[in-house]
Amino acid sequence: LDGTLDQKRIGILGLAFKPNTDDIRESPALDIARMLQNEGAVVRAYDPVAMANAAQQNPQLGLVEDPYELADGADALLVCTDWNEFKQLDLNRVRDTMRTPIFADGRNLYNPDAMLALGFQYRSVGKGATFHVNGS
Repeated sequence: LDGTLDQKRIGILGLAFKPNTDDIRESPALDIARMLQNEGAVVRAYDPVAMANAAQQNPQLGLVEDPYELADGADALLVCTDWNEFKQLDLNRVRDTMRTPIFADGRNLYNPDAMLALGFQYRSVGKGATFHVNGS
């Protein structure tokens, strides 16, 4: 992201502290959103059920209707909750709508080699970085 988060569009997939709940208590996603906002990022988010609760906690958080709207124009996406719906995303569509295909997977939902093959710059917890640079 070129060393600065100022005006970068960051999308957060998942706001609940775990899937299948709207409970946002102690959700790392909300802390991450605040940190990114404090660094000047424009943060948007999508969660299948927890968005109303998240809006009460962080009114500045942009909420969108679906993961594809979240990806549209994003400089990076971050998975914070391992919803089954996120495992079924059309990742080609996600990549094609992003400004920069940077993907941080905080829940190890995706195969790093597959993400590289799709053209993402990818990082997941405990698996290191997988980079795709200039078509290589």
